[in-house]
Amino acid sequence: MPTYKVLGCTNGISECASIIKSGGVVVFPTDTIYGIGCDPRNDSAVQRIFKIKGRDEKKPLPVLAYSMQDAEKIVSLGRAGRMLAERYWPGALTIVAPLVDKKISRSVTAGSNSLAVRVPANRCILSLLQQCKYLVGTSANISGGKSSKSAQEVLDSGLDGFDALLDGGHVGGVESTIVDMTGAEPKILREGAIKSGEVLRRIAEV
Repeated sequence: MPTYKVLGCTNGISECASIIKSGGVVVFPTDTIYGIGCDPRNDSAVQRIFKIKGRDEKKPLPVLAYSMQDAEKIVSLGRAGRMLAERYWPGALTIVAPLVDKKISRSVTAGSNSLAVRVPANRCILSLLQQCKYLVGTSANISGGKSSKSAQEVLDSGLDGFDALLDGGHVGGVESTIVDMTGAEPKILREGAIKSGEVLRRIAEV
């Protein structure tokens, strides 16, 4: 028998927020795919996510923030990063930037001094983030498996060991584009919902 709760986005937000604040792990919809997350400052909760997904601990995890202002409290976006955030957030662009919040678990960053951060464009997860501010936001699937576009796909995937699932219906299904802004030159790490050429053109305008 499953040990998790399945909750709706209209009535399950507060319960999921208290699960996260007490060190729990929640699956939730975003504008791109379903994600699995926890408090990024709670190392034991972060370790659970690696275990649930069977994910290599040398791979860093992205973090979702409620707003650009909240994102800037944990990373230094810089001028070009801020311009990208103003253009694409809330939305499907993940920005890797220098970490400034030393309370973020070292497991999240895999020991590096940078962090991947994004503000998602989905009302359900934003309602949860309004109460939690930050969430680890990695894909809700066994590592290497297919991303889930609905709560049912998560349930069918064999993923287990989390505490609650927020059912927000069907979502977009295309992962975010990831741009690394930590080096001398911006680098596209993954092309997703936003074309990499468009992102690089925007940066060149700064």
